Amino acid sequence: MNPISIALLSLAMSTDAFAAAVGKGAALQKPRWSEAFRTGGIFGVIEAITPVIGWALGLTAADYVEASDHWIAFVLLVGLGLRMVYKGFAAPTVHKGEKLTQHPFWLLVLTGFATSIDAMAVGVGLALINVNILPVAAAIGFTTFVAVTAGVMVGRALGTVAGKWAEICGGILLAGIGAAILMEHLGAV
Repeated sequence: MNPISIALLSLAMSTDAFAAAVGKGAALQKPRWSEAFRTGGIFGVIEAITPVIGWALGLTAADYVEASDHWIAFVLLVGLGLRMVYKGFAAPTVHKGEKLTQHPFWLLVLTGFATSIDAMAVGVGLALINVNILPVAAAIGFTTFVAVTAGVMVGRALGTVAGKWAEICGGILLAGIGAAILMEHLGAV
């Protein structure tokens, strides 16, 4: 792959993580750069690892991964999205000091994995065309780190305006991404 193709692929792989990060940032009480970097690091590492896993699986079991990746992404993203919507509606109106200052580590890991399923599928495809996965995975991970870090801070700005509705919108967005992945793979889009 040439550098332009790698850059475009990296950008495409980071967009859903960016959208999730905006929702995560909006749900926090004025996230600091340290929380943005933490979230970006978690998402970036996961997004760099999943294409390598997909590449390895692609070398041995491409048909199995390609046949189910959209269902895995759909279930995880819609499940997380519905959880965010539920939390947004269920949460009573909070006073300014009661919002979270950071998200739990495992919630970020699960969200990062859910938004990186497509990168795993890309890894499978790259294995089939014999691409060196390491520079591609590093580029995807770095681009995701930057996008998610920026997304958390964008969410911070939106959070001051949107309040608890940002969590609901972020959940709807995640569920929508999951549905779009499923529809794309089923040929409806």
